[in-house]
Amino acid sequence: MIYLTIDKKQIKTDLANKLMTMFRKNVNNASVTEKYLAFGTILREYISKDWYDTEKKYINEKSKQVYYFSLEFLIGKLMYSHMINLGIKEICEETLAELGIDLQELSQVEPDAGLGNGGLGRLAACFLDSMASLKIPGHGMGIRYRYGLFEQKIENGYQIESPDNWLKIDNVWEMRKIEDACTVKFGGECNVYYKANKLYVSHERYDPVLAVPYDMPVPGYMNDTVNTLRLWSAETDGYSKGNVEKSVEAKLLTDSITYVLYPDDSTEQGRLLRLKQEYFFTSAGVQSIIKNVKKLGVSIKELDKYVAIQINDTHPALAVAEIMRILIDEDELEWEEAFAITQRTVAYTNHTIMAEALEKWSAVMLKKLLPRIYMIIEEINRRFCQDVSLRYKNDWNRINEMSIIQDGMIKMAHLAIVGSHSVNGVAELHTNILKTRELKNFNDFYPDKINNKTNGITHRRWLIKANPQLTDLIDSAIGDGWKKETERLSELKKYIKDKTFLDRIADVKRTRKNILSEYINKNYNISIDPDSIFDIQVKRLHMYKRQLLNILHIMDLYNRLREGIDTDIVPRTFIFGAKAFPGYCLAKNTIKLICTVADKINSDREISKYLKVVFMPNYSVSHGEIMIPAGEVSEQISTASMEASGTGNMKFMMNGAITIATMDGANVEIHREVGDDNIVVFGLSANEIMSYIEKGGYYSTDIIANDNRLKVIINQLQNGYFNTVSVNEFEQIIYHLK
Repeated sequence: MIYLTIDKKQIKTDLANKLMTMFRKNVNNASVTEKYLAFGTILREYISKDWYDTEKKYINEKSKQVYYFSLEFLIGKLMYSHMINLGIKEICEETLAELGIDLQELSQVEPDAGLGNGGLGRLAACFLDSMASLKIPGHGMGIRYRYGLFEQKIENGYQIESPDNWLKIDNVWEMRKIEDACTVKFGGECNVYYKANKLYVSHERYDPVLAVPYDMPVPGYMNDTVNTLRLWSAETDGYSKGNVEKSVEAKLLTDSITYVLYPDDSTEQGRLLRLKQEYFFTSAGVQSIIKNVKKLGVSIKELDKYVAIQINDTHPALAVAEIMRILIDEDELEWEEAFAITQRTVAYTNHTIMAEALEKWSAVMLKKLLPRIYMIIEEINRRFCQDVSLRYKNDWNRINEMSIIQDGMIKMAHLAIVGSHSVNGVAELHTNILKTRELKNFNDFYPDKINNKTNGITHRRWLIKANPQLTDLIDSAIGDGWKKETERLSELKKYIKDKTFLDRIADVKRTRKNILSEYINKNYNISIDPDSIFDIQVKRLHMYKRQLLNILHIMDLYNRLREGIDTDIVPRTFIFGAKAFPGYCLAKNTIKLICTVADKINSDREISKYLKVVFMPNYSVSHGEIMIPAGEVSEQISTASMEASGTGNMKFMMNGAITIATMDGANVEIHREVGDDNIVVFGLSANEIMSYIEKGGYYSTDIIANDNRLKVIINQLQNGYFNTVSVNEFEQIIYHLK
């Protein structure tokens, strides 16, 4: 498949010219970083013509455009993905090789973009890629963080966080669009006044922050569509005359808004900063969207005919109030009409049923920081509660439970539900729990609003890009039409009993295991056996994701091997990748346990023949692209009812791993599709878990007392068995288990 027509001569000429104009160097004396920056820049220039044409087409046709608001976009590295989508990867590899340049070496210079952390951000990135590849007019709205979450290092088994300085070299994919900058207002006071029998609100003495957009192209696969990921940066608008010190202070405060992904919210100041972040990019995004709609020369009353805003979790939920602010204060629409337009424009994706993950903001804090937005939320809530009261005859318990503002806190999920026309869960099980339990009152009130949209992944990143060996094998068997029509992968079924083809699949898996083995040996000085079973768990570290269960199982397996039980097992290598939030002490203690167990097992000369444990620090998209194609056992073992969907389960399955799974999230639907032969299911059901939570009856101390294997493990955690740590090292884990 070739989409972009380009020859080697042009690539060589363009690269030489770019090296000269950017660095005054040529191919022979430029550094690897300079070659990467020059080559990345010409790739962006190759994309730019279609980028311009796509934008012009949307304007000329007045296309309805989707805007995906998300605090995270975990896009990884883009060089290879862009070449694949342009259809020029092979010719670029060949051309650069003729110049003595290793494309793989160039790609190592590119950092993983520090724009996300976990599944939320990876989902957002997959959606953008898919919309462009399907020629859907769809764009991303997010924040241009100066630093990512953090760079994870492991020192003596402990997680150490250091700044993720992903912008230490230029981001070649972005374009600063100062002409599209806008002002976001914080603080100040609002005054209400009447003019010509109409109520108006003036916002005065506020602190202005300049929101400057940086646009990144999102090219579709082998087509002429290039959408946009727009990331907002907080900047100041010059110095205050005669007061340089005050100007510097203002700049530092402004810069902090987009300084880092997920600032620590354990303090009042940290929570305030998070709220600032959320309103900052939401307000800037909504302002820019409405500005562009007005340029079309259409009525703002038809906003929903030209715009769809999808809010990814509750972080951008303030979009509801921000749209209302603009429609009422700037366009002078009446409340009822403005709210109807807002609801038709906004849709909300819910990602969790866990209470601690459902955002709530102090009403006092929000009122002080965003006085006009608070007024609007308060009025939305008053009218909504009035509607609930009329429907349910003054059922005050129900009204209280459904209220947006309750006990001095603003419930962002409730604001998103009330202010949108559609609310989707991200897996069938998750959506059913929302409808029947967590959001039952809202489902009763809005019977057609809550629906399911199971999460998905893009095969362009997680198969074509991550596993070229498997991609080539599939192409040789059924052609390359599946790359645009993934349902054609079902044609592989005719090879189920074809020994030659199955042997070739096994060869691909072995190749990928060799690649991962060499990476681990080179970077962590741990030798692992490619003939062992690679059992991998990679995801954000959290108790409900149960990395702790996995490592306790490994401890039990080690104990049995030491006792001479199960010594005929196929050797197994357990590989972990996970970051724990800096303030999540129990999760960090779990990382310490994983590393401590790994040290003990890997240094056991006899048992390490059968068992190895590896913790790969600083898990990222790039790590996933190395680990996932090598995986043979995929650990998807979350506590049933707590994982909304999961997408790692899909990535491993796509690359041929057998899944060990609880019936949680999208595992339920995967099980239905692949059958019992390709997924191993265990554990309590979601209904059983929720029954124990509501009614009790589950006593971990009794279970431990009646299970000798568990008793041994618990004792080992506290009796000095691990002589490299203190006897109190894992007391948090012991307390959690009991």
